[in-house]
Amino acid sequence: MIQNPKLYPQRSTDEPSSEQLFNWARNAVLCQKQQLHTPKDESALQKLLEESSGPIRIVGSRLSPGRMVAPQSEGILVDLKHFRGVIALNKDSVRVAAGTPLQELFKTLQQNGRMLNCSPGVIAVQTVGGALATGTHGQGLKQSAITDEVLSFTLILANGEKRVFTRDDPEFPAVMVNIGCLGIVTEVTLATVPETYFTCEKVAVSADTLENDILAWNQQHQFSKAWWFVDDNLLHVWNIDPASDSDIHSYQDNDQQVVRHSSQEDESLNAAIDQTLALMHADTQVHGHGGKQFRTVARFKDFTDVTGDIYQLLCRGIAVPQINVEIGVPLAETPKIIRHIKQWYAENQPHMHYPIILRCTGASDAWLSPAYHQETCYFGFVVYYADDGSLSQDGLHFLTEVEKILATYGGRPHWGKYYDPEHYTWSELYPKWQDFERVKRRLDPQQRFSNDYIGQLFDSTTGEH
Repeated sequence: MIQNPKLYPQRSTDEPSSEQLFNWARNAVLCQKQQLHTPKDESALQKLLEESSGPIRIVGSRLSPGRMVAPQSEGILVDLKHFRGVIALNKDSVRVAAGTPLQELFKTLQQNGRMLNCSPGVIAVQTVGGALATGTHGQGLKQSAITDEVLSFTLILANGEKRVFTRDDPEFPAVMVNIGCLGIVTEVTLATVPETYFTCEKVAVSADTLENDILAWNQQHQFSKAWWFVDDNLLHVWNIDPASDSDIHSYQDNDQQVVRHSSQEDESLNAAIDQTLALMHADTQVHGHGGKQFRTVARFKDFTDVTGDIYQLLCRGIAVPQINVEIGVPLAETPKIIRHIKQWYAENQPHMHYPIILRCTGASDAWLSPAYHQETCYFGFVVYYADDGSLSQDGLHFLTEVEKILATYGGRPHWGKYYDPEHYTWSELYPKWQDFERVKRRLDPQQRFSNDYIGQLFDSTTGEH
């Protein structure tokens, strides 16, 4: 069962008096202040690694669960906040420091008429290195995770050695999604393509035929995303394709700001949104409906089609303290899974805290990507914290029970989110798991890039945890 981590009181972790570093959601202590190191450049990082001897973990925007990031008591935590910025940009690629927030990378690409040839994740405050290491993805069957656009990684090993991995390197697929246990990525080069503008058509539809519709939407459109309001048997769907010439002209005439296409907004989802907001308010007891968690669903009211670039349309995430679970399942199994969830819901009538988020991607080349060598549908679930730091037990129960269902269909959890490890046998889920372990032993023979969480994942005595 997923644990219910305590939410620590809000205070600045940058205060000189703060002795502990928390993750972004403040539901985990990452380390004591003296364990944190922020090297200024690669030389300082290499020196730090050469002169230290204990376990090492790496932190970016602190968005991942604490178990992944926290070093052991005798270890160090390396913050790459000084490894920031676009280093080089040419006609078909961009080289960027690993500590750069995605939003800075995307802004530079926009300013130069370029984009990554993939859909971005919704939370753009992630660092480049963190997003790649955990397999951050968007949606669309013609692309996969962001890491599949990488041309090269620069990695600093535990002994301070600097290595560059390119696509023709046999170890490259291990580095692509490495969960911070091979070395420290300091910079990456990603492929880019000319910027394209898109129109997002939004619609509210019945979930009666979702098991067939989810496949059709993803086969017919470049990008597709859906929010499933199970209580109301409704979906809010975004289908996104390259914009028409007239839509592009409207966008350019609007100073390249997002264009709303209709003054007559669609209100068909408003009743479902109001019901969800009421339930969220009862669960969280956050005062008023202006909290960030309410904005994540209230924005679906009075919707209309829009045109913009890919980052304007899809980097719409609002980071709020939460328990976030996302499980990728084989796309071919998705209709059966949806029918299973519908049946389970009808029999149990669970309390819904938030709609189920559905995103599908193409296959990934990364050995530890949940989409490795298979088209994948990701089922996402969120439970927000209340003002007092508690979590809706009903919401957690729903999340826990549905994760069990997804695991029986070969579900693979997103590494940067929460999941219950008891449901998964990694060596059976990932065909290249043992190959990854071998790369891990070669690059980090002393197993320094580890902690309790990593150690349990790669317990070679059982191959299961």
